[in-house]
Amino acid sequence: MLLTWSHAVMYVRDEAVMLDFYTRVLGFEITDRGPLGEQGPDIIFLSQNPEEHHQLAMLPVRQDAESSNSVNHFAFRVTEFADLKALYDALQPIDGIKVGPMSHGNTLSIYFNDPEGNGLEVFWDTPWHVAQPQGERWDINLSEDQALAWVEATFGHEASFQARENYYAQRRRELNNR
Repeated sequence: MLLTWSHAVMYVRDEAVMLDFYTRVLGFEITDRGPLGEQGPDIIFLSQNPEEHHQLAMLPVRQDAESSNSVNHFAFRVTEFADLKALYDALQPIDGIKVGPMSHGNTLSIYFNDPEGNGLEVFWDTPWHVAQPQGERWDINLSEDQALAWVEATFGHEASFQARENYYAQRRRELNNR
């Protein structure tokens, strides 16, 4: 059986604040919404992908005031390095949002929280694979070329450091031999 990722459903307290953040700041669109059952709360479906009805859904039933603690974070990939910088800049003026750039060698990421404290990661793939877990804070002000040079200098000494395509070719061979 091969499972592929589809979506996550989040319990939220403040529907308006959360929808504003996920639509205006992160660029999701509401694809559907409606009540769960005859008297249930509305479930709101969101997606950026035209091939996915929803990547996220929100149920405005959360009662607690504390940050969520059952999921560490949700991660999203971007295809352009410039998108990381643009998102970082868009997050800066929002009260209560803490942003931390982190690289794992195989990605350049920014970690941040949404308005209700849920953890998020947006990352851009580097051309390399590096065994995990590990991470180093990186300078979001670097250009793409400078950031890639920094990744290579920072993680290139690792025994597992290799071209991403080589790592995934090996993984495909291993999976096909099962």
